[in-house]
Amino acid sequence: VQLVESGGDLVQPGGSLRLSCAASGDNNFNLYDFYWYRQAPEKRRELIATITAGGSQYYGDSVKGRFSISRENGEGKATVFLRMNSLEEEDTAVYYCSAEVSGVRERYSYWGQGTQVTVSS
Repeated sequence: VQLVESGGDLVQPGGSLRLSCAASGDNNFNLYDFYWYRQAPEKRRELIATITAGGSQYYGDSVKGRFSISRENGEGKATVFLRMNSLEEEDTAVYYCSAEVSGVRERYSYWGQGTQVTVSS
């Protein structure tokens, strides 16, 4: 499984961005849960948004009401989006996409390489 994030950019405070995560390498992405994490310099990686295989969405307190996660399942691929509104300087971080699926005996997880979001005037 491969995850490739895109859409990171430099944006002014109050602006918006949409990140994308392109997943490939499995025919059953409809069974996967997807996550967006972020990591700011000298801070721990933070889980900010989850979308389950069933479509349920969860958000971290720091982004609730401003960010929205969605997904599109396709044949042999999937795309997960993170719509970010009302961006603040504190949202500056590397944003990572992650995917998890349950196997027979264990849970498998996959990560993308990250995309940089910088919020600055």
